[in-house]
Amino acid sequence: MSNAIPPRPRLATSIKRQFAIVASQYNAPYVQGLIDHATAELRALAANSRVSLLQVPGAFEIPLVVQELAAQKRADVIIAMGVILQGQTHHAENLGRSVTDALQRIALEYGVPVINSVLNLDSEEQAQARCLDHEINRGTEAARAAVQIATVMAELRGA
Repeated sequence: MSNAIPPRPRLATSIKRQFAIVASQYNAPYVQGLIDHATAELRALAANSRVSLLQVPGAFEIPLVVQELAAQKRADVIIAMGVILQGQTHHAENLGRSVTDALQRIALEYGVPVINSVLNLDSEEQAQARCLDHEINRGTEAARAAVQIATVMAELRGA
């Protein structure tokens, strides 16, 4: 994983977009850090846009809600957020791969960008650094990616 957040994209303050965050409640302190950082960055970059939050029990449930949002065209971009911590079995690795594959399939099937910030991490220290700290926060990174792809898709679609 990179240790640097991509640069901030140009401000889209005059553009109104709909962003949806679908977040796991599992590993709540870390996921809340992602949500807080993403929401703050979205407000800074696209102040006229609407940000909605839907919470689900765990990472495995995220794709179902993302699919429903995409099918209903309720968001210009969907941000999936969760934290999966590696344990002593392969469950975390399997879960992370399953969620990632499902999110990519949904994005392609429905033509709605899905930012995958469901993090598969080895330790609480990694979770602290990527979810709560400011230097490499993946919530901030997800928001920047969401604004960039929303702009690209709007340009492609003439909106």
